[in-house]
Amino acid sequence: MQRVGFAGLGTMGGPMAGHLHSKNHSVTAWNRSPGRAPDLAAPRVETLAELAAASDVIFLCVNRTEDVREVVAGLLPHLQPGSLIVDHSTIEPVAATELAIQLQANGRDFLDAPVTGGSAGAQNGTLTIFCGGTAEAFARAEPVMQAYAKTVAHVGDSGQGQKMKLANQIGVLGALMGLCESLAFASRAGLDVALTHRLVSGGSAGSWAFDNYGPKILNEDWSPGFSVKNQLKDLDYTLAAADFPLPLTELGADLLRQMLEEGRGEDATAALFEKLRG
Repeated sequence: MQRVGFAGLGTMGGPMAGHLHSKNHSVTAWNRSPGRAPDLAAPRVETLAELAAASDVIFLCVNRTEDVREVVAGLLPHLQPGSLIVDHSTIEPVAATELAIQLQANGRDFLDAPVTGGSAGAQNGTLTIFCGGTAEAFARAEPVMQAYAKTVAHVGDSGQGQKMKLANQIGVLGALMGLCESLAFASRAGLDVALTHRLVSGGSAGSWAFDNYGPKILNEDWSPGFSVKNQLKDLDYTLAAADFPLPLTELGADLLRQMLEEGRGEDATAALFEKLRG
């Protein structure tokens, strides 16, 4: 059995590491802010050097491109020969390719493997994972990832996993904006918003967003979930990676940036309903 390391025990990473431990993987965990990490029965180390020494495959679940670069830089001098790093963060595709080249030049490997399914998917072990990298790296990591995923797909070379995630985020944004604008219109038109949600979601306009974000809007529950600031981060990466106009993504990013500037960066993305309602 491969020795598994897990770096990043936040909203997503904590439950994912928990699934690994509960399914009898040999797991060692590290978190940048120890006091903010959830309780986890698996052994915990204080440094990246210790994590590298204890692991054959290390999974990362942090936030931005610069966070992944920082963690990899801390691991690299201490990695075991033949080690594999699997990154579940959503980062810039070009950075994933650069990290793969860097690690392969040092006799290690890198798989970009961003996830979708939200905090509920992490808690329930039903994430979808898009993997970019070598076939060998995917074959090595895939059985481990099955502990917290319903779908794991190899979508191409290094960086392609991140590109698939960005394509996913465009679709997520479209569904979110459709939901929020529909219910904002209903509210301003004097319709019963709960009734509108029930009737519209049962027809051709129904979607995952209506089913999962709709109740948050009806309850005015803006706890993430997936936050405005993280969605905006992903959309900025999407726009930077695109070589043609993405009008929906540009509009969504502009609206979310306004919410960030209004101090709503930690709110759930469903709070876009209030922004659109005015």
